[in-house]
Amino acid sequence: MRGSGEGLRDPAESDMAKCRGLANMREAVQLASRCAHSNRSAMTSLNPSDQQERRRSLVLVFAAGLLWSTVGLGIRLIEDANVWQILLYRSFGLTALLYIVIRWRTGVDPFRLVRRAGVAGVIAALSLVSAYSGAIYAMQTTSVANAMLLFSTSPFMAAVLGWIVLREPVRIATWVAVVVALGGIGVMFSDKSGAVSAAGSAGALVAALGFACFTVALRYGKSVEMMPSVFLSGIFAILIMGGICLVLGLPLILTPQDSGIALSMGVFQVGAGLVLFTMGSRSLPAAELALLSLAEVILGPVWVWLFLGETVGANTLIGGGILLVAIAGNALSGIRRKPPPYFVR
Repeated sequence: MRGSGEGLRDPAESDMAKCRGLANMREAVQLASRCAHSNRSAMTSLNPSDQQERRRSLVLVFAAGLLWSTVGLGIRLIEDANVWQILLYRSFGLTALLYIVIRWRTGVDPFRLVRRAGVAGVIAALSLVSAYSGAIYAMQTTSVANAMLLFSTSPFMAAVLGWIVLREPVRIATWVAVVVALGGIGVMFSDKSGAVSAAGSAGALVAALGFACFTVALRYGKSVEMMPSVFLSGIFAILIMGGICLVLGLPLILTPQDSGIALSMGVFQVGAGLVLFTMGSRSLPAAELALLSLAEVILGPVWVWLFLGETVGANTLIGGGILLVAIAGNALSGIRRKPPPYFVR
């Protein structure tokens, strides 16, 4: 028998306790709902430091595309050297610049850092060697406009590779920009005033695929210092191109003009461009990186027209304008949005 009534409750008191419990539960649910809404709002907004970093990345990647756009002009100014000789000398300039940059930034011998690049670094380096070779060959065997147009297929390849390898989501705005860019490419392709080399077009596609692989490899090695992989690509290119020249019996000594242009391209056009691209690639998804680099597609034919008189048709100008709209629209649409999360398979 329970004593002193402690185990007994008045029915009214019991009902009041239940009501208080239900009220507390309702308050808890409301509080949880408010917290969830607050968390969603926080997740969809960028803090000032993230916005500043994204703007900086956009500027760096666009500047890289600006430097890369001079490749056609540089190749056109070379008189006698072929693709293997050009790439050999250009790689010397590239490697020398990156050795200085890496040593200055890290204080460590770049050859020691190469061993830390890992599989992603090696893949990125070899991808760049294939991109270098294909690009130079395309520029020598087909028009600058045609080669640049085919280079612009890189974002489509990068989007597919990024989705497959990294499980990286692609924004709707980016897909819209890709479609707009494809329309611009179609307009430019409709103007075929000169002969188009099938071999040169194939070389341009190889370059686009190589650069797309490099882009995805950078994303895969996001937590690793990827600059050594760019340095490693120069080492690989020197060894591979030097071997090809020896096997084919090609002279290793070029004319002062050809050697000077090739070395300068390695330092400024490729080296500085890749430094900027690598620095800016950390905060942008693969599809956006490649899409922003489309700036070179527009400016490449412009440089050869300004300095060498290589004319550009009306369709090319219209298509280039459409591509510029796609690049700018995609970049502006993502400024206020945090980059998608980074996934690794």
